[in-house]
Amino acid sequence: MDIILEILGFIFFVLSLIGYSSTLRLLNVNKYFTWISGIFIQIMLLYSFAMLNLLRVGIWAVTALGVLLWGGRLILGYMGKVSIHHEGIHLYDVWMLFLGSVMALVLLHSPLIHYDNFSHWATIVKFLNYTGHLPGAKDTIISFTSYPPATALFITQFVTFTGFHEGTMLVAQFIMIWAASYTIFATLRDRTRGLNSMLLCLTIAISYVFNINIRLNNLLVDYVLAIITVAALVGIYIYQNRPKMLAAHVALFSGTLLLIKNSATFFVIIIACYYLYTLIKTTNATTKINQFLMIIGKFIGTFAVTVLPFIWWELHVHVTFTSSKHEISASAYQSQLAHDGMKGFLSIGQAFLHQIFNLTSLSTQGFILINVGLLISWAVIKYLFHHPNNLIKILGILDLITLLYYFSLLGMYVLSMPFTEAITLDGFERYMSTIVVLNLFIGMMFLVYTIDETYYEQNINERSPRNYESIWSKNGYQLATFLVMFFAVIMMYSEINGTTFTNNYNRRSLPVLLTKVAKPWNKENDQKILIVDPQKVEVVTYYSGYLANYYFFTNNATGQAVFSKSEHNFKNNLCKYKYVVVPKYDKSFSKGMKKFYHQKITTGFYRVHSNQLEKINK
Repeated sequence: MDIILEILGFIFFVLSLIGYSSTLRLLNVNKYFTWISGIFIQIMLLYSFAMLNLLRVGIWAVTALGVLLWGGRLILGYMGKVSIHHEGIHLYDVWMLFLGSVMALVLLHSPLIHYDNFSHWATIVKFLNYTGHLPGAKDTIISFTSYPPATALFITQFVTFTGFHEGTMLVAQFIMIWAASYTIFATLRDRTRGLNSMLLCLTIAISYVFNINIRLNNLLVDYVLAIITVAALVGIYIYQNRPKMLAAHVALFSGTLLLIKNSATFFVIIIACYYLYTLIKTTNATTKINQFLMIIGKFIGTFAVTVLPFIWWELHVHVTFTSSKHEISASAYQSQLAHDGMKGFLSIGQAFLHQIFNLTSLSTQGFILINVGLLISWAVIKYLFHHPNNLIKILGILDLITLLYYFSLLGMYVLSMPFTEAITLDGFERYMSTIVVLNLFIGMMFLVYTIDETYYEQNINERSPRNYESIWSKNGYQLATFLVMFFAVIMMYSEINGTTFTNNYNRRSLPVLLTKVAKPWNKENDQKILIVDPQKVEVVTYYSGYLANYYFFTNNATGQAVFSKSEHNFKNNLCKYKYVVVPKYDKSFSKGMKKFYHQKITTGFYRVHSNQLEKINK
């Protein structure tokens, strides 16, 4: 019965998404942007409902509105009142649909493993889903209260109709990623050219190589930030001659980015710079003064709308919470500097430089790959095909972005991260993957555009299978297209197989083993729970504690790996808790239970009594 309801809920959600997408098509939104724009509009509506403490009502209202839009579009289409022009199916559509579906099925059966899923990203979705409101000061289960809720709201909307579990959360985020990825095909001048479209498909597949530290089977937003920034930049290019649509696009995408994570500010600045450049290039006026005033007016007006949701969030955080981890606060930065001092700053800086110039670093390898790839492409196109191009200029811009991001990341380590985490550059490769992925997409889109400019026939309407300079160039093009298509499919399958392998490899991990001994709790509580974990590192880093908090929906779970050999201390320690969960066999704990309680304990979920542990069947 539950499966039937989840399938019906999924259909309801999909019809809603189609409703928003088709309505945006009628409003002349570019077809490659209707899906992701529809998702962002829903996020903004859900955000407004959540801030008004009406999240449950909002989820049903926003989704039902989409279904009504779908129904209205269907009726009007049947009556012949409206029609949407369809280009037909292209090669990249087949690639996206087939491999995206396979990836989604793999994610549907994937567990959550990464630490930050349980410290925030999965926990906030569970909280929103089962409480129906944003966390307040009393909801201490949420530690990172300053983190904006954009992705969590969309995922919550999806799991409301499809059922809450790890797989559905991952599928929801993947829908957002895949919808944003689809926008890059809007840059194609000629969508019938298989080589160009497959190069972009290959770019999507390659981008997951640099996301390998967390992969797609996690709810972390590092890749999300990159692909949404890419979509925002593509939209500026597509809408550059449509001022109103351009302003609406920038406001919607930049505003959503700011509601995903505080660090998205850096990427919004990139969007703002490109938007300002586009306004300067396209705005015409009778005098220079009028042109300047028009540009400034459009720019300030657009970003005034952009920052309003984020300002609302910051006000909410400061009113609701006295302090929060990783919050944007001048006093917090001053305190951090005073605590670590110049010596700490220099130590972090030295470690940072060492990591940057470490050739085994994946982000450094990505930086080198992009530079070498664009340099070779520039030389080949210029000297072999005799076509001057701007790839060197693009490379310079990408390197500047990387340099500025290095400074931004160093500032984060110094100013807003505890010294113990900062000195080890905690999460460095994960954070750097965002900028590598962003630069990869930008570089490849410009390369594909430049390749199109080198074709023998530049009039797209005149192009046909016979429009080649010679039989050799035709054969070379066909061979190149086949090879790129082959690698695009293979590399995407590599990501799919890699995720499957990771899932199988993690079958003995703590989160998976926890599901074998206990059912998850879905009602927020403050029960004290001890999770016995023989892996000391998982206890010291609070991994097991965060996992138990998420799984049992409590703010009082603790992990422990070492147990006293004293009967008095052993029993006193257990009496602090109401429940004990043993996902993995722990020799010291089992030995203590045998010796002091005369019970044989291997794994399981137990209620604590003064003289025994009572096993609770799953």
